[in-house]
Amino acid sequence: MRRIVPLPILLTTLSAPARAAGDASRDVLWAALKTCVLAKSVANRTFPCLDVDLGDKDRPGTAVLRAPGQPTHVVVMPTDTVVGLEALVLRGERGTAYWRAALAARRFVSDPPKGRIPVAEVGLAVNWAQGRSQDQLHIHLDCIKPRVLAALRTHGHGIRATWAPFAVPLAGDRYVAMRVTAAEAERFNPFAALVRLPGRQNLRQTSLTAVATPAGDPDPGYYVLAYRAPRASAEDLMDHTYSAGGRPTANAISAPDAE
Repeated sequence: MRRIVPLPILLTTLSAPARAAGDASRDVLWAALKTCVLAKSVANRTFPCLDVDLGDKDRPGTAVLRAPGQPTHVVVMPTDTVVGLEALVLRGERGTAYWRAALAARRFVSDPPKGRIPVAEVGLAVNWAQGRSQDQLHIHLDCIKPRVLAALRTHGHGIRATWAPFAVPLAGDRYVAMRVTAAEAERFNPFAALVRLPGRQNLRQTSLTAVATPAGDPDPGYYVLAYRAPRASAEDLMDHTYSAGGRPTANAISAPDAE
């Protein structure tokens, strides 16, 4: 039986990877998740999560949890055991369902600061096996760094429906990218799409990011970015430092990449 760990301990583990694969701290997210599910099942309350969907026979359950001291950083998790983006089960309908749940949860990022963050600037990120702190799938949601948004605005026209190298580095790393149209998004499965990445097929060394195309894009939808290499961390494209004073917008950033 998995032990219940106090919430403050759980939340601090979301910030940094555990030191070893056998570290018991990699299980605390699962423990808190079960607390949320129990609260929802027994009392129709979601604490300590922001939201819990128990699912049904046609839809897997999900939960949303906020990181401590980071008003715009949340994670979306399956209520079933799923170790990470490399899990085979994600290549089927469950992967599509978790993608849709993560897109819907972007409101928890844009709502707290009273709408000052456009939902189009909220991204999704899933880290590689050794770059994540927990062995339970958790999809990070937060603001994408302004310089990354600026680079996507400048070079996004070159992103097509199949994987290809992105034109410039993002946060110092070379990503591959593909475009998903708004019409395709409801049925899209990013985890299945990773299998079609060029080169090696070791998804344990792969990170994933997705962000909406900017307003005015002639082919609206989503950019999906992947990085496959040791120490890959798609979360590096996110800005967890939002403050009440706001932040610069993508239009205010003139640099062409995310350095």
